[in-house]
Amino acid sequence: MKKKQTIEDLLKDPKMNERLKERLYSKKGLLGKESSFSELLQQMVNTMLDGEIDSFLSQERESGKVNKRNGRTPKRVVSEAGPLDISTPRDRTGDFNPALIGKRERELSSGLDDQILALYAQGNSVEDVRRLLEDIYGVSLSAGRISEITDKVLPEIQSWRTRSLQSFYPVVYLDAIHFNVRQEGKYTSSACYTVYAVDWEGNRDVLGLYINSGGEGARKWGMVMEELKSRGVADILVICTDDLQGFSEQIQEAFPDSVSQKCIVHQMRNSLKYVDETDKKEVIKALRQIYTATTEEQARTALEAFDIQWGSKYKYIVKQWRENWDELMAFLHFPVAMRKMIYTTNPVEALHRIMRKLIKSKAAWVSETALTKQLFLSINRNEKSWKKKAHGWTAIQREIMELYPERVPQKN
Repeated sequence: MKKKQTIEDLLKDPKMNERLKERLYSKKGLLGKESSFSELLQQMVNTMLDGEIDSFLSQERESGKVNKRNGRTPKRVVSEAGPLDISTPRDRTGDFNPALIGKRERELSSGLDDQILALYAQGNSVEDVRRLLEDIYGVSLSAGRISEITDKVLPEIQSWRTRSLQSFYPVVYLDAIHFNVRQEGKYTSSACYTVYAVDWEGNRDVLGLYINSGGEGARKWGMVMEELKSRGVADILVICTDDLQGFSEQIQEAFPDSVSQKCIVHQMRNSLKYVDETDKKEVIKALRQIYTATTEEQARTALEAFDIQWGSKYKYIVKQWRENWDELMAFLHFPVAMRKMIYTTNPVEALHRIMRKLIKSKAAWVSETALTKQLFLSINRNEKSWKKKAHGWTAIQREIMELYPERVPQKN
């Protein structure tokens, strides 16, 4: 009977040593495709499985049970060092289930699932992940298996989506980002409604991501706000939005005490849309006098001055600012330190830029579920770039307490 080769035998094998040296000098490292280290790991795993069944049968005998070995079951498992061919020992009663690699497991617990999720979170498609695993680790997984691994995050997403929220938020930003998603056999634009907030302690958080086919709509935003209420949100001091038509009415219906602040940056873009290039510099300078004013009275004076200077040529600009005046100038009724936070939706747009950057390689998604998984993983694994405490929040918090004592949370 041929003697079974041990790990020690492999390490003493001159050919093995030569292959390991060659691998190291090639600068490829010990792990990865075509690595000799997988041979060592494979032998180690098989030796450990033998040790497990020996220990198991010893315990069986001590408890008075009659049980013996009953051959082996060969199978291939994946690992960071490459595919491993192992032989799982069997017992006659079928009660032995190794701890290292269970009967139905096809992966050596080596963090491979985390690697797959990390690659997926970076915007790689399932096929991209499959190819990268093959190139980096020499591991061959089917697209279906990779999808199964990414699906493991779905319960976490569901828990995150339905978690209870705080009753009061000083600032909430609402904005949508659009992606192409397959719907009924064709790709259409789907809006991802993002709710990004600053809580009473000044911590930033994404309260929810809501994907809906079709373009962005005020009524759909109304449904989002009702969902926030069902999760415990009772009051929002300031809600910052773009200039979507009908947005303000939906906000007032859901949160009647909230102040609606329309984004000044969006307003500036709309104002400059039809301005002659030769006039843009001066028009921007004149409009800037409006939104940088210290008080609303000064801002109104600046608008009248703009009307006198440019009103005859750019009547539509004056009309826009007057029609949206209350929501554009709402920020002037808050402390100076807070104004910089709320006069624009730039904070949530910065979050969207992070999301776009992480998934820029994707043109479309096969389903809303696939998009949800990738967006959730992308923001969850990059919290450091967006989950920061609001600058100078202690002073802002103190001023909110003075202005709105009846609305702030009361400590027990």
